[in-house]
Amino acid sequence: MNSPRAISEIKKDLEFFVGSKVRLKANRGRNRIIEREGVLDSLYPNIFVVRLSERKVVRKVSYSYADVLTETVELFVYDKQDSEIRIASANA
Repeated sequence: MNSPRAISEIKKDLEFFVGSKVRLKANRGRNRIIEREGVLDSLYPNIFVVRLSERKVVRKVSYSYADVLTETVELFVYDKQDSEIRIASANA
């Protein structure tokens, strides 16, 4: 029963960083790991959206808070001094 509490804590952590620059590392299976930088665009009850700007094309990707909890997605937020802050999973 710890999962709902941990997911709500991840969501609360992300609420503070909406509009901030983020780096995400997503494990897509079969040794495919995607690393991208973008902006934390918006939060919804079950997902969060990251806006990516690549080669003059803006696109949005969404991930669930459970992806962060299970470490399928690692999310790092840049603070004002451009140092990275890792959004904590259940183990951190």
